[in-house]
Amino acid sequence: MWRTSRARLAQLRACFFRLLCLLPAGVSVRSADLQRATDNITIRQGDTAVIRCYVDDKVSKVAWLNRSNIIFAGEDKWSLDPRVDLVTKGQLEYSLRIQKVDVFDEGPYTCSIQTKQQSKTSQVYLIVQVPANIYRVSEDINVNEGSNVTLSCLANGRPDPSITWRLLSPSETLEVGEYLEISGIMRTQAGRYECKASNDVAAPDVKYVNVIVNYPPFIKGAKSSETQVGRMGVLQCDATAVPKPEFEWYRDDKRLSNMQGVSIQIIGTRTLLLVANVTEEDYGNYTCMATNRLGTHNASVFLYRPGTGRDINGSACVSKSVWLLVLPFLLPLLKC
Repeated sequence: MWRTSRARLAQLRACFFRLLCLLPAGVSVRSADLQRATDNITIRQGDTAVIRCYVDDKVSKVAWLNRSNIIFAGEDKWSLDPRVDLVTKGQLEYSLRIQKVDVFDEGPYTCSIQTKQQSKTSQVYLIVQVPANIYRVSEDINVNEGSNVTLSCLANGRPDPSITWRLLSPSETLEVGEYLEISGIMRTQAGRYECKASNDVAAPDVKYVNVIVNYPPFIKGAKSSETQVGRMGVLQCDATAVPKPEFEWYRDDKRLSNMQGVSIQIIGTRTLLLVANVTEEDYGNYTCMATNRLGTHNASVFLYRPGTGRDINGSACVSKSVWLLVLPFLLPLLKC
């Protein structure tokens, strides 16, 4: 196999130099700078590549080839590509210029010369790099807490790009690779995810995926009210939930609504129960309930007269689920 390849290469070179002999005798006499037989030139897609070849006055024939295709023979252009031309400075340079380089330009380029004594070649391998480009990324998603999530980010480039994932708020660097796997996603993992593809050819390409995590309501704060008769009492509940919760207020088992003396206000994830001109009959326990399609949570607050010692910062707030947990432990004590 090696002998055959060497023989074929020698045959091609012999054919080419026979072709050089047919070139006009008026071609400038030059020789190439052959300090290294093969070199690499790395160029970015879209830029201009200049492949250098330096000569002197001992050359009778000179040409540029790409693989087995002749680009220039002397100053005669054989290529039909308008992006390709020669760069010559007097009798010393015979360089090839390729504008708007693309990936199909990658490969070996040979500056071949012939003197009266011998034939020489100088080969350069053109490497074309392509900036990283993300061509497919996951769409924004909406999932329930506890679900398994897979985000994808596909990119190409030359060399192959490295892909990294990051959760922007709070800022957290995650996995490296095309796919980001999140098992049992939690509400704290909701947010804007950044996919970055980079290969050091140009600025990284960046795309974003928004992840919404749905979860049932949780009343994180409830405030009772210490109010004198004749004044306005304000009861408050704050909840977190996705989707945004709906609120209801109850007095004992009776659902309250906007009526004379009572006003219900909902501001985002906060609800207020306003009791105007408090009377003795208004004192007591009230329940606020937060609901969305994933569940319900409630808490108790109190409207009480001054001096009875209730905690207005919400320590009286107990969810139905908490009572169910502690009830088995309280029953034996009650029997005693």
